[in-house]
Amino acid sequence: MMNAQKLAAAFHMTDAVWARHTNPWSVWTRYGALPLLIGAIWSRVWLGWGAIAPTIAVLLWIWLNPRIFPKPQTTRQWASKAVIGERIWLNQKQVPIPSHHQPVIAFTNGVNAIGFGICVWGLWHLTLWPTLLGLSWVVLGKTWFLDRMVWLCDEMGSHPDYQDWLY
Repeated sequence: MMNAQKLAAAFHMTDAVWARHTNPWSVWTRYGALPLLIGAIWSRVWLGWGAIAPTIAVLLWIWLNPRIFPKPQTTRQWASKAVIGERIWLNQKQVPIPSHHQPVIAFTNGVNAIGFGICVWGLWHLTLWPTLLGLSWVVLGKTWFLDRMVWLCDEMGSHPDYQDWLY
């Protein structure tokens, strides 16, 4: 979890940015980021060093995504609750989360990590099947993780530290 906190800090995820990231458009359009990044990296076959440009463009999109959509009118949708649950999970040192979530969160993050490793291996060797297999595992792991975050949000959303996030 510490790596997730460092990543959130690197993305400068302020309260205002988190509020905008709860917009379902932000969540759903982020799903396209990894396939685009894979395509940009794979394009080194055709573009050589020119592949840096689309790779940087996708990385810029990943950074901009939680910032460009407006704060949603309500955060009662699945995607919004997933983002709120992520914030709750990242804050577990200050406000502990129920222990029954930990094994599933660890498992989904493990699926994600294995998938990411397979995908990187496929990209390094320019082999399509492991790249796509890894991508599939990452999407599966992330979706399962987000679903668990919705569950976490539903359980902890009434906590005084979080109740204003649900509206």
